[in-house]
Amino acid sequence: MARQSDIERILANGESANVEFTESLRDSDKYCKAICAFANDIGGTGEAGYLIVGVDRKGIPTGASIKEQLLESLAGHRNNGQLLPVPDLHVEKHALQGGEIAVVIVRPSDAPPVRYKQVVYIRTGPTGGIATAEQERRLEERRVDKAITWDMRSCPGASLGDLALEVFTMAYLPRAVSPQVLDENGRSIERQLSSLRLYNAKMGLPTNGAVILFGCDPLAFFPGAYVQYVRYEGTDQSSRVLIERRIEGDMPTILRDLDALARGLAGDRPERTSDLSEQTVSDYPAVALHELFVNAIIHRNYDGSTTPVSINQFSDRLEITNPGSLYGDLARDQFPGGTAYRNPLLAEAAKIFGFANRFGRGVAIAKDALAQNGSPELTYTIGDNHISMMVRRRL
Repeated sequence: MARQSDIERILANGESANVEFTESLRDSDKYCKAICAFANDIGGTGEAGYLIVGVDRKGIPTGASIKEQLLESLAGHRNNGQLLPVPDLHVEKHALQGGEIAVVIVRPSDAPPVRYKQVVYIRTGPTGGIATAEQERRLEERRVDKAITWDMRSCPGASLGDLALEVFTMAYLPRAVSPQVLDENGRSIERQLSSLRLYNAKMGLPTNGAVILFGCDPLAFFPGAYVQYVRYEGTDQSSRVLIERRIEGDMPTILRDLDALARGLAGDRPERTSDLSEQTVSDYPAVALHELFVNAIIHRNYDGSTTPVSINQFSDRLEITNPGSLYGDLARDQFPGGTAYRNPLLAEAAKIFGFANRFGRGVAIAKDALAQNGSPELTYTIGDNHISMMVRRRL
C-alpha cells in the first residue's frame, strides 16, 4: 500500500512518465491506455506507474466522492480480457484535504509488450501514445526469462516448420493485433510471433505455447496434450465402456471439438413449469461444460506431464480432471475465487480466439449456469497433482 506522504509527493511533482492524472470517474478507455503504458515501462525504470483518479491536471483533488463501485471497476480492468497479457495492478483509495482520490498502482510487466485492444501503448514523459515497431522490439527483448511461465519458454527441438503458420497469420494475428498496426506491418514472421510471445528470437525457437496453439503435431513434443473422453454405462469405472474417444490436435481444434462435445452432452429437453408453461432444461448445461472444459485445457500442467485431461461420463455425473494442482501462491481456501495463471499465454489465446470472455470467471459462470438449470451444485477435488470437477446430471 502506498503511504499518504508518497501520494502527496507524487501529486506535488505532477505528471511524468510514470504518473497520470485524470478528473474523470468513468473513462475506462483512458484508464486502460494508462495501465497498458505503465505495464510496458518503455523507459525500463522498473518503477511502478500511478494512475490517479479524481484530480485535475495540476494534481489537485476535485472533491469527488470515490465509491466502492469505482474501485471495483478499476481493479476489474486487470481481468477484463482487453489488456493482454494480464497486468499486475493494485487499487487504493486515499482521503486528502481536498477530497478523495483513487490510485491505480501498476507494476512493469515481466512479459511485454502489453496490449490494450490489440495496440501497444507506451508513455514517454507526461504524454502517452502508440509504440513504434522499434519500441515494440525493445519491449520484446526486455522479457525476464527467469520469470516467464512454461508456455512462454522456448521449445527445444522445435522450429517454424513445426507450426501451421497459416493458422497464426490468418486466424490469430488479425484478432491479436489491431488492423492499424497490421496495415503498417513490414515485420518478418519471426518478429510477428515474437511480439506475441510465441517465438524466442534470442534462441531462434518457437515457444511451448506456440507449439500447443499452432503445432502441426503438438503430441510429438508434449505427449499428454490431448483429452480422453470415456462414457460408462453405470456409475463407476468398473461399468461397461460405451464410448471412448481421444480428442487431439492444436489447442483451437481441441477447444472446438470440446464445444461440440458439450452440446452433445447437454441433453436439452422441455419441462413443464407450475404455471403450465414450458422451459428448456438440460442434463448438463452446455455453457457450464464449455467453461469447465476451457479451464481444464488452459490451466493444466503440460510441463513434463504425459497425463491427458480426462472427461469421464457416468450415468449420473461427469468428472473433468486435469493434471496439475493449484499454481503458484494460490491457496486451497482461495479456490475458485482466486486466480493464478500457470499458462497465461494459453489463457490469452483462448480469449483472443473467443473461447473465453473474461479471466478468472470460468468456474463462477459454470456454477451460475448450473444453478439456473436447477442442477446440483458443482463440486471439486483439489489433489496434489490434479484438479477434478464433478457435474451431476439434472434429473
